Amino acid sequence: MDKKFRRLRRARKTRAKIAELGAIRLCVHRSNTHIYAQLIDATGGNVLASASSLEKDMRTQLKNGGNVDAAKAIGQLIAEKAKAIGVEKVSFDRAGFAFHGRVKALAEAAREHGLQF
Repeated sequence: MDKKFRRLRRARKTRAKIAELGAIRLCVHRSNTHIYAQLIDATGGNVLASASSLEKDMRTQLKNGGNVDAAKAIGQLIAEKAKAIGVEKVSFDRAGFAFHGRVKALAEAAREHGLQF
């Protein structure tokens, strides 16, 4: 098994549990250079809101899209977008990534700005 396959296998288990709960999920993906977050409805078919370090205003605001500061900014942005559409409670889907570093920073920033999970 390669590294990507193991990560996707972990992600599948998490997503199955979230689907069982029927909750809106905050899905996070990170690459070496950027970080992305999406709010996906309970059916898994629609993206309600998204934020990434690739967005034009984020690119001007951030020096680097692949660090902890960028993750904190994206966490704050996704929390604000969630509040704007009336979402307060979500399930956190880390997509098989370890809950530390940038993924943890995004989650903590989202919690600080009003998302509950």
